[in-house]
Amino acid sequence: MSSKQDYLNSHLFRIRHSTAHVMAEAMLERFPEAQIAIGPPIEDGFYYDFKLPRPIGEDDLKWVENRMKAILRGKHAFSMREVSPDEALAFFKDQPYKVELINDLVNGREDENGNPIAAPASKITFYTQDTFTDLCRGPHVANTSEINPEAISITFKPPAGAYWRGDENREQLTRIYGTAFETPEQLKEYLDLLEEAKRRDHRVLGEKLGLFIISPLVGKGLPLWKPNGAVLRDTLERWLRQTQIDNGYLPVVTPHIGNIKLYETSGHYPYYKDSQYTPIEVDEEKYLLRPMNCPHHIMIYKSELRSYRDLPLRLAEFGTVYRYEQSGELNGLTRVRGFTVDDAHLFVTPDQILEEFKKVVSLIQNIFTSLGLTDFRARVGTRDPESDKYVGDDDLWEAATAAIIQACEELKLNYHVEAGEAAFYGPKLDFLVRDVLKREWQLGTVQVDYNLPSRFELEYVSAENDRQRPVMIHRAPFGSMERFTGILIEHFAGAFPVWLAPVQVVLIPVADRHFDYADQVAGQLRALGMRVEIDKGKSRIGGKIRENREKLIPYMLVVGDKDIEAGAVSVRLRTDEDLGAMPLADFISMATRLIASHSLELK
Repeated sequence: MSSKQDYLNSHLFRIRHSTAHVMAEAMLERFPEAQIAIGPPIEDGFYYDFKLPRPIGEDDLKWVENRMKAILRGKHAFSMREVSPDEALAFFKDQPYKVELINDLVNGREDENGNPIAAPASKITFYTQDTFTDLCRGPHVANTSEINPEAISITFKPPAGAYWRGDENREQLTRIYGTAFETPEQLKEYLDLLEEAKRRDHRVLGEKLGLFIISPLVGKGLPLWKPNGAVLRDTLERWLRQTQIDNGYLPVVTPHIGNIKLYETSGHYPYYKDSQYTPIEVDEEKYLLRPMNCPHHIMIYKSELRSYRDLPLRLAEFGTVYRYEQSGELNGLTRVRGFTVDDAHLFVTPDQILEEFKKVVSLIQNIFTSLGLTDFRARVGTRDPESDKYVGDDDLWEAATAAIIQACEELKLNYHVEAGEAAFYGPKLDFLVRDVLKREWQLGTVQVDYNLPSRFELEYVSAENDRQRPVMIHRAPFGSMERFTGILIEHFAGAFPVWLAPVQVVLIPVADRHFDYADQVAGQLRALGMRVEIDKGKSRIGGKIRENREKLIPYMLVVGDKDIEAGAVSVRLRTDEDLGAMPLADFISMATRLIASHSLELK
């Protein structure tokens, strides 16, 4: 799908929404005492939440899936009718979750500050198919005959726990996942990708390759990087750091906590209060674990008077931030509570916005392409006109949005505009990247911000010698080092390009008498900056090759008597391709060329 809105308007969305209702019908037949909650379509399928009288098992899921297929073959129409709130409450009197939803519809909803987020409804809509009626706004297919029974599945993914309304203080329900496609072939392709995803799971590979661990004693969502993972992360960071220096960025370092007044001024507190940790009392003042780096960089800008000649000023930091994520949402490296953002903030004059924005976008594109992430599109996030979470003057929002769109046009980007995806202080451009499993990830982001400079009263001296307000550009190509590394582990299935691999070369002596030569070769390679290990274990040569191939080390250099005599190494690739014996100088030439060019190839 080219955008979220395209998906919401698609026939596939209707198929999945309708199949969720069919699943609820079958589940109630299997579990008559179950209480039903909500069942929306999601990006790759749908789910429905239930309170069940007993744990659900594999046999239950198979029964429900078979019953769903039978219901679909019954060619039942989806009919909509409007009812009064009293009728709706009477109908669902034995379903407390539905009653709560109906009362919210009737009374309207407010956010925690008392602001209305949904107007009271005078009519409630029901959808019915076969024997099942649900509280629903639609849309649905006209008839179950539009859904291919052989193109659905609820057994591909195990049930999970889910807090009612996402609130960990409420009861935990059982979430049953399902998916549906238009054809069985599409379903098979999707299920095959899921199997491949299991093989590439970064949590499994992270343990196997010695990259990271998460210790319950340290805390959920707080990864610990082991040596191989630290090398991988450091290599990525050094590469991007140098790329930034080459593009005129200046490094800064700021603390992990800050006075709460800093974040109140920026607006991050209380706007994102629910995702921040409780303030810390220190010397009768309140401090926060920093949720964002930008207020800190702003204070560096503000520490001295700037001239227009100093702009653009590009400040960059790999800054660790902390966000409270609910336990059920944590996932390896891709959803954590402490993460490092490859953050930079550009302070520019208004007439520099377009050119600087284009340079940032080009930088991000080059980074993605260098890592083989070539399938990406851009999303221009604008304000949701129905929401009041945004701050700032309308004219400034329009100017910032216009600048982003103009940059996209001039760079001939594949982009679309989506309301509601802006940051609270300004519109932004997000990069949505598809990995080898065709999963879409939001990675790099660029934001144009007139509001924070105003909130902090930032200034520079113009050519006319008066005080003007700069504009900020926020950008983060990776998004976060943790999440990006997790994505890369799965994208490469742990088989990183040579330049990125934690261990690039392993030397495998045929016998103990070849250790000295292996040490000499390793010394030469290390002197060139290569990451080298020597396998001096007791296993036979075939076993050593298998063991190191499983570690996904790019090059295995076997050395024996003939190699010593010829000043050579026998080269095997982790793909099990045998390049044979070659002069050590030739191997060095090949490997250093691939590393220096950040190539994705092994030879």
